[in-house]
Amino acid sequence: MVSDVYFTPLRAKNPQENKTSRIQRLFDAAGLGDLIGEGDLTAIKLHFGERGNDTYVNPVFVRQVVDKVKERGAKPFLTDTNTLYAGSRNNAVDHLLTAIEHGFDYSVVGAPLIIADGLVGESFVEVDIDKKHLQKVKIATDLAAAEKMIVITHFKGHGMAGFGGAIKNLAMGCAPISGKADQHRATQPQVNVEDCVGCGRCAEACPTSAITMMDGRSCIDYQHCVGCGACMATCPEGAMDLDWEGCIPQFIERMVEYAYGVMKQKKGRVGFINFLINITPECDCLPWSDLPIVPDIGFLASADPVALDAASYDLVNGQLGLRGSSLQSHYQPGEDKFRGVWQLVDGHHQIRYGEKIGLGDSHYRLIEI
Repeated sequence: MVSDVYFTPLRAKNPQENKTSRIQRLFDAAGLGDLIGEGDLTAIKLHFGERGNDTYVNPVFVRQVVDKVKERGAKPFLTDTNTLYAGSRNNAVDHLLTAIEHGFDYSVVGAPLIIADGLVGESFVEVDIDKKHLQKVKIATDLAAAEKMIVITHFKGHGMAGFGGAIKNLAMGCAPISGKADQHRATQPQVNVEDCVGCGRCAEACPTSAITMMDGRSCIDYQHCVGCGACMATCPEGAMDLDWEGCIPQFIERMVEYAYGVMKQKKGRVGFINFLINITPECDCLPWSDLPIVPDIGFLASADPVALDAASYDLVNGQLGLRGSSLQSHYQPGEDKFRGVWQLVDGHHQIRYGEKIGLGDSHYRLIEI
């Protein structure tokens, strides 16, 4: 099978070629409107960005999708789920405040905002999938209830997944807090006691209080550790690390299985748009935005998340890497840019495993509009 992926580049010479016009034409060309019917409660699934981050998808761009959904007579709402780690999106109140601060106000986006897994991330339904790692997955209640869904994704790097695209947005982004923990259980960190200076920052950052200080060193209670990585991001000495070879492939596979569960629950009722701009090395979950690793490329859309991410991955790798960014290698066109940042992570495993379990097809036909 070969899936169609529609692509629009960013060069513009007249008002009809500006980015907002391109998003509208891309939506139509990819047939995303055909997925949506009169009166459908339609989730626009996106990432509002952690407070301090500024490379999430521009609300003005999101408005173009909202307007297209409204043209079909449907009822769109913008949505995401609460985070596993402590931060500005760990509960629905803080999450909504962060979204509004980042410009996702009704006057800008033209749609209401709903945090899909409830006030503190405990609202979900379960879907049977019977896969290698997981028998069931948890999906946020309001996303499961939505009749249709358009997934808007900022395509960028990710420290444990290699890259964050449509697959990760489905998997992590549609899961409640306990579902995120299901995926992260493969990534429980280890303490290098020789490097640990006993500062206690990891214990302060841990959302489940799984870290305590013993004899001046960090100690992890693995029965309570959910593998969120907050301690690794906080440790100033780099004393927290992973078994990269053993943990990361399993984490990626769990993540892809979650994406499979979402698509199973919403079979034939989901469309995707990837934004290949501000292609940063790390996720928008971080409270900062690093320099992009390649130039801006364009926007892509498809009904197949695996094909869409495969095409996005290839387009990024086809670029000349930007000097002065976090790229350490793989600067040349054709080289794996995300490996150039995250040398121990094979991001392409998302695509291979997604195809293997029937999430989508890695073979695609790129159609430029």
